[in-house]
Amino acid sequence: MNGLSGRLVSGLAVAGSAVVMVLGAAWLAVVEVFWLPLRVAGVLVPVSVVAAVVGNLLLVWLALRLTGSRLVAVLPALTWGAVVLAAMGRRPEGDLILSGGGSLGVVSLAFLLLGVTAAAVAVGGALGSPSGRTAVSARPGHAPHRAGSGSGGAR
Repeated sequence: MNGLSGRLVSGLAVAGSAVVMVLGAAWLAVVEVFWLPLRVAGVLVPVSVVAAVVGNLLLVWLALRLTGSRLVAVLPALTWGAVVLAAMGRRPEGDLILSGGGSLGVVSLAFLLLGVTAAAVAVGGALGSPSGRTAVSARPGHAPHRAGSGSGGAR
């Protein structure tokens, strides 16, 4: 019975972490979208572009690190993308949240391009890691399994 309860607690911890990561990614995406037109002394400040890149990289890495689940690691990037895509659509009043011409349009495009790129890089790293927790063996004292003959190349 102890093994079953341990797996249940572990599963609940992973599910709880997944919920926290999804909510964090959604909140961060909403804040970033509304920071897009931020101006200081009349000068457009692209703080949301930096927040999108750093946030997407960190949330995916943190989700993988906390849970060891590649599925949970992908969820923050998917959530960020869904919120940003929703912000690109027209509201019933006809307003656009994510739009703009001129310098705001350039910052919006940089936000989309760099945010999606950071999410793709983070997800690729999470899905490409040989172990769920880290790229090296999670057990101390054990070397990671190596593939191939060890000769250094195909012959």
